[in-house]
Amino acid sequence: MKHIITWFEIPVTDIERATRFYETVFATTLTREDMEDMKMACFPYEDGLVSGGLTLFEHYKPSADGAIIYLDAPKLDALLERAKKAGGQLIFGPHTLPKNYGRIAHIIDSEGNRIGLHERPEEMPY
Repeated sequence: MKHIITWFEIPVTDIERATRFYETVFATTLTREDMEDMKMACFPYEDGLVSGGLTLFEHYKPSADGAIIYLDAPKLDALLERAKKAGGQLIFGPHTLPKNYGRIAHIIDSEGNRIGLHERPEEMPY
């Protein structure tokens, strides 16, 4: 097993608003994928790496409770500033992790999801 996580989906209620939020915060472009009864905006993907997307689906509900995914957040402070300007809310951090594991923060996104952000150190200790 190379990665325990292979794909993630962040529930949204407004795919356009959520896409603008994440494109602004991460300074990237998401790719739209519309299926039968599901709309998605996918993060950039490189073969062999984990990725995921924003998902509008009647059975998904945004929540600040439950599982927390951590997204890669190089230059965490700048990313947090963009999140605030885009309508996100900082609810935890930034917090420096022990043993040189980097820094983390939690935000509430435009849809009400709690999302973890992880800034890796230059060299991971494991």
